[in-house]
Amino acid sequence: MADYVRISKTLSYWLRHQPDAAGIALDAQGWAAVDDVLSALGRDALPNDIETLLALVEQSDKQRFELSPDLHRIRARQGHSVSVDLALAPTQPPETLYHGTVDRFLTAILSEGLRKMRRHHVHLSQDIQTAERVGARRGKPVLLAIDAAGMHADGHSFFVTENQVWLTDAVPALYLRRI
Repeated sequence: MADYVRISKTLSYWLRHQPDAAGIALDAQGWAAVDDVLSALGRDALPNDIETLLALVEQSDKQRFELSPDLHRIRARQGHSVSVDLALAPTQPPETLYHGTVDRFLTAILSEGLRKMRRHHVHLSQDIQTAERVGARRGKPVLLAIDAAGMHADGHSFFVTENQVWLTDAVPALYLRRI
């Protein structure tokens, strides 16, 4: 299990932020060759067999990665700071989405809204429990409800990934409320 965590963190870094650190290339949609990723894992003294990679992708509770149907390519589903086009279609969001944060960011968020910072999108959850887990990674979570239906009606676009992470460019403060 400890290897899965190390591999997952390594893959997140390579596939979302620094493919050059592994000597791998991402295509325009963020896909990397599985053979190249396995070779890079081996160079980093991590398990580099296809069975371990398949198990990691299939069993991950966060479902951060996906494999192509032919198992020749892998990519991160969201969270990129490198330029990729995930080819997600705009989708009508549910009435309310949620975001987990911590108290130290709350004043800025309530003033400026949620911004994507170094990522391509703001990440939102469809349920409170997921938002709470996300916020808890940095301390005691503070939960925000987003009026996604109102944003959508006002022309903001939303996208949803295969692992049910909702993405948007920004959430202006007027659509936020603390819960």
